[in-house]
Amino acid sequence: MNETVRRAPAMPFRMNARSAAALGVSLAALAVATPALAQQATTAAPAGTAAAVVATDQYIELDPITVIATRIQQTWIDTLAAVSVRRPDDIQQLMPTTTADLFRGMPGVTAIENPNSTQTAINIRGLQDFGRVAVIVDGARQNFTQLGHGNGAGTFFVEPGLISTVDVVRGPVSNIYGSGAIGGVVMLQTKDANDIIAPGKTWGIEANAEGGSNGPMGFGSLFGATRIGQNVDLFVGGTYRSQDDFKDGNGDTVPNSAHDDWTGIAKVTVRPADFHEVKLSFMNYDSSYTTASEATATSTQYSTDVQNTTASVAWNYSNPDDNLFDWRSSVYWNRVDQDQVKTFGSSNAITGKVGDPRNFQIDTVGFDANNTSRFTTGSWAHAVTYGGDYFHDDVDNTDNYGFGAGYNPSGERGVGGAFVQLKSNYSTWLETIAALRYDAYSLSSDNSSGTSGDRFSPKFTVGVTPWDWLTVYATYAEGYRAPSVTEALVSGAHPAFFTGGLTPFSFVPNPNLKPEVGKNKEIGVNIKKDGLFVAGDKLRIKANYYQNDVDDYIELMTFGDPACIYSMRGRCYAYNSYSLAQYQNVDEARLRGFEFEGSYDARTWFLGLAGQTTDGKVTAGENVGQPLSTIPPDQISTTLGFRFLDEKLTIAARWTAVAAMKASDLPDSSVYDPTPSFNIVSLYAGYQFNESTLLRFSVENLLDEQYTQYQNFLPSAGLTVKAGLTVRFGGGEVASAAPLITK
Repeated sequence: MNETVRRAPAMPFRMNARSAAALGVSLAALAVATPALAQQATTAAPAGTAAAVVATDQYIELDPITVIATRIQQTWIDTLAAVSVRRPDDIQQLMPTTTADLFRGMPGVTAIENPNSTQTAINIRGLQDFGRVAVIVDGARQNFTQLGHGNGAGTFFVEPGLISTVDVVRGPVSNIYGSGAIGGVVMLQTKDANDIIAPGKTWGIEANAEGGSNGPMGFGSLFGATRIGQNVDLFVGGTYRSQDDFKDGNGDTVPNSAHDDWTGIAKVTVRPADFHEVKLSFMNYDSSYTTASEATATSTQYSTDVQNTTASVAWNYSNPDDNLFDWRSSVYWNRVDQDQVKTFGSSNAITGKVGDPRNFQIDTVGFDANNTSRFTTGSWAHAVTYGGDYFHDDVDNTDNYGFGAGYNPSGERGVGGAFVQLKSNYSTWLETIAALRYDAYSLSSDNSSGTSGDRFSPKFTVGVTPWDWLTVYATYAEGYRAPSVTEALVSGAHPAFFTGGLTPFSFVPNPNLKPEVGKNKEIGVNIKKDGLFVAGDKLRIKANYYQNDVDDYIELMTFGDPACIYSMRGRCYAYNSYSLAQYQNVDEARLRGFEFEGSYDARTWFLGLAGQTTDGKVTAGENVGQPLSTIPPDQISTTLGFRFLDEKLTIAARWTAVAAMKASDLPDSSVYDPTPSFNIVSLYAGYQFNESTLLRFSVENLLDEQYTQYQNFLPSAGLTVKAGLTVRFGGGEVASAAPLITK
C-alpha cells in the first residue's frame, strides 16, 4: 500500500514528445468499459488530480491521482473506496456528444439525459434526486431542480467539451465533501492553461472539430493560453455544439432531440509567492432546445433557454517541506436560469396556454476550506485533515399562468458543516481512516415556514496489503441529506386537469420532515500487478460489495379521502383515490450491490471489463418489500483493442449489455415504464499523426439497435458515425491516440 502522496508545488508537468508518442491509445471505446484505464499523458493535472510518475526504459507511466475519497492525494488504484476517474485522454477519445457520455460504462453510475433536453441527472447505486448525489463543477455545487411529474428533481448543465477530468466516488464514504451525498460525489474540472501549454513554452492554442452522421451533429472549440513569466497564467476559450433531430434504431426521427449550445470560459492563475496559487475562474453555458413532458404527439412543448453561470476563486498552498500546512480553499457562486415559453399544447391550469412564459432560477453561493497536517509516531505516518464548508440556495421560480412554481416552490436553504479526518499508515501493509463530520441546515419558504436540523456522521476504514499487489479494505460510513426546499415546503392545490374541473388534490408542506441518513457498509479489493505474463503488461482491478441502509427515506405520499375531480350538475363522475399529497419520512430503504472494473494491457493488445448488479427494496413502512423505482438495470461492458504502427494506430471494439427492467422490478406506484434488454456494439479507431495532431473515428450503435434507456421516455440514437480532429499549436501535445494503461 502506498504512503499518502504529497501535493507537488503548483507548477506544470509535461512529458516530452517521445514519451507522448509512446503512450498513445484509443480510449473512446476502452474508457467506456474501464473508465480508469487511460491516464493523462500530456497535460498537467488540476489541483487534486495530479499524476504519479513511474519511469521505465521506454516511456513514462502515470497512475492518476484523486482526492475525492479523502481530500488527500492518492493514486486511484490505492484509494480505499469505490472510485472511478477519467482524464483528458479518456474524455477526448470518448468523443462525447452529451454530458451523459462522460459516464458511460462506469460501474454503479448511470447518467440520465433525455434526448429532448441537455440537463443531466446522476444516479449512483440507485440513489438520485434532491442532492443525494453531490455534483461539483470547478468546486461549485450544482443544485438545480425543476420538478415535474416524476423527473427533474436534481440536474445540472455542463458542456462535455469543456471537461478535463472526472472523479466519482460511490456511496456516502466521502462525507467530508459536504451534506447530501448519501449516494456519492461527482467532481468535474474544466480545462485550464496547463492542458494546452507545453513545458518551456509561453503560449498554446488548441482547436477541436467533430462531426457526426446522425442529425447531423457538429462540435467546435478553440482554447488559448499564455504564461506571463512563471507566476501568471491566462486561459480563455469557447465551444459551440449543434445537434439536429436524430433517428433511433428504427429509423424514426426522435422529436425535439435538436439543441444548440454555446460556452465561454476564462481563468486567471496567479502565484503570488512560493507554493501559493490563486485561481479565478468564470464559465457561462447557454443551451437552447424544445422540450416536452412526454413522448406523445399531443404532449405540451416548451421552447427552453438555459444559462448556467459559475464564478469561483480558489487559494491553495502546498509546500512539500511544510508538514503543518497543506491548504485548499475556494469561494463560489453558481446560477442556473431557465426560461421557458409554451409553444404547443392545450390550454389548462397546469401548463397555461401557448405563449405563456415561466422561469426557474437558483443561485448557490458557498465556500470550502480544509487543511492537512502530517506527523509521525514511531512506525506510523499520520495525516490529519480538517475543514468546513457551507452553501446557500436561493430559489426563485415564477409561473403566473400554470403550476410550474407549485411543483417548485421558491425559498432558501442553508447547509453547512465541519469535519476532521485522521489517515494513518503503518509501514506498507496497514492503512486506517477515521473521520467525523458535523452537519447543520435550515430552510424556509417565502411564507416564512421552514425547518432545520443537525447531526454527526462517522466514517471508519481499514485496509490491509498482505502482498504488494493486493489490498483488501472494509468501510463503515454515514451520510446525511437535508430535505430540499421542494420536499419540505411544496404546498397548494394542484390545478384541475381541464377547464371547469375541480381540484384533484392538494400538496401539503411538511416542515417537520426529517433528513435522510445513509449507513454504508462496504468491502473491496484493489489489485495491481505488473509483468504478470509478459514484460511490460499490467493488470488493474477494483471490485467491491456494499450495503447502504437509508433511514427516514423521503418519498411523495398520497392520502386523504377520495377527491372528486369532475362534477356535472352536482354529481361526481370521477375520483382520485386521495385528496392530499406530501413528502414524508415513511420508509427505510436498503441498497445492495457488487461493482467491478478492471483492465489487462499487454501493449500490443488490451482488454477491459466493467459492470455492476444493484438491488434496492423498502425495508420499513407501508411498502415493505417493494423495489425502489430508481434502481438501474444490471449491465456489463467489455472492450478489446489492438495497437499498430508503433502504437500510433489503435483499433478497439466495445460491447455493452444492459438487462431488462421488468414490471416486477418496479414498485406498484412507479412513474417509470419497464424497458427491454439491449446490446450496444461500438467501434473506435485513432491515429496519432504527430505529437500535435490526432485524428479519430467512432461508430456508435453499430447494429442500429432500437433501445430506450431506463428512466428516459425517448429512445436513444441509432447508428452514428463520428469523426474528430484535434490540433495544438505553440508546442503543446494532444492527447495520445493510444492511452497509457497503468491502473
